[in-house]
Amino acid sequence: MFRFAHPEYLYLFIALPFVFAIYIYLNIKKRKDVSKIGTLDLVKQMMPELSLKRSYLKFWIVFSALVLGILLVAGPQFGTKVEKVEKRGIELVIAVDVSNSMMARDVKPDRLSRAKQLLSRLIDARKDDKVALIVFAGEAYVQMPLTSDTQSAKLFLNSIDPSLVPVQGTVISKAIELGINSFSSDKDVDKAMILLTDSEDHEGDAMQIAKRASDAGIMVNVIGIGSVEGSPIPESQYSNNYKTDTEGNIVVTKLNEQMAREIAQNGKGLFVHADNTNAAMNALEAELDKLQKKDMESLAYSEYDEKFPIVAWILLIVLIVEVCIFDKKNRLFRNVRIFKR
Repeated sequence: MFRFAHPEYLYLFIALPFVFAIYIYLNIKKRKDVSKIGTLDLVKQMMPELSLKRSYLKFWIVFSALVLGILLVAGPQFGTKVEKVEKRGIELVIAVDVSNSMMARDVKPDRLSRAKQLLSRLIDARKDDKVALIVFAGEAYVQMPLTSDTQSAKLFLNSIDPSLVPVQGTVISKAIELGINSFSSDKDVDKAMILLTDSEDHEGDAMQIAKRASDAGIMVNVIGIGSVEGSPIPESQYSNNYKTDTEGNIVVTKLNEQMAREIAQNGKGLFVHADNTNAAMNALEAELDKLQKKDMESLAYSEYDEKFPIVAWILLIVLIVEVCIFDKKNRLFRNVRIFKR
C-alpha cells in the first residue's frame, strides 16, 4: 500500500509548468541578447570553454530536485513497519453486543453506532493496555485477539454490525465465557472485561458466569446502551419499517438495567449507563486505573512506513551533482572527443 502523509503539498506540481515556461522565456531572451553581439557560432568561437549543453543539464537537474522536494514534503509512505513497544497497563477484553436490538434508535444515531463511539474512546484511553475485541449476539466470536497494538482495534470499527454473528439473540454469558478464555495466563497483571450491551439477555445465566470471572480475578464491567423506555427495532439500518412479532405487533426493545447491574455486581465491576455526558465513562476509566499494571513489551504494526528518507538522500545526491557541474568545460577534458575523430 502506498500513500502520501500530506497529499496537499502535491498541488505544488501545478507550479512546475510555470517554472519551465520561465526557463524557456529566459533562454529565448538570452539568445536574443547574444545575437546582438554576433551569431551563435561566432560567440562559441569567442568563448570555447562555455558549454550550452551543461547549462541545459544543470536546469534539468534543478528541475528534478524541485520534483523530489515536492515528493519529500508530501511524505511518501509505503508498506508496513514493525516496532517493539514497551507499555505499562492491564489486560482488557471489550465485548460489543451486535444483536438486532442494538439497531434501535432510542440513542442517536442508534445503539450500535453509540457503542462504536464509546469503543473508539475506550481504545484511545487504554492505549497502554493489552486489548482484545469480541462481538456477540446469539453466539460470541473473537474479532481481535489480545494485543498491545490497540490501534488495530480501530480498523474493525467500521465492520462491526449484526451480520458478523449469524445467530441472533443476546446471550451475554457466552461473551463473558469467551472473554475469560481470551486473557493470558499471566498472574502479575490485573484483568478486566467491558460489555457494551442493552442487556436483553435471553438465557439468564450471565450472572453466574460473571461470578466465575470475578473468582478468576477478572473484573466484569457493563456499559448499558439504550433507554429503559424502549424503542422499536428497524428492519434495517436505513429503514423506517419496524420488526413485528408473530401477531403483527411492533417489537419494542428496552435496556434491561437491572440485569446489567447484577452482572456488574457479580463480576465485582462497575455498571454505567451511557448517556450524552462523559461522567459515566470517566467513572469507568477511573475504576480501571485502580487495577495493577505491568510492564509489557510487544510488537506494534504500523500500516504505513515513512519513505521520505530515501527521497531525501536522492535529492541530496542530485543537488551535489548539480553543484559539481560547471557551465564551462573542464580544461583537462575539453579536447577529448569520444565519438569524433
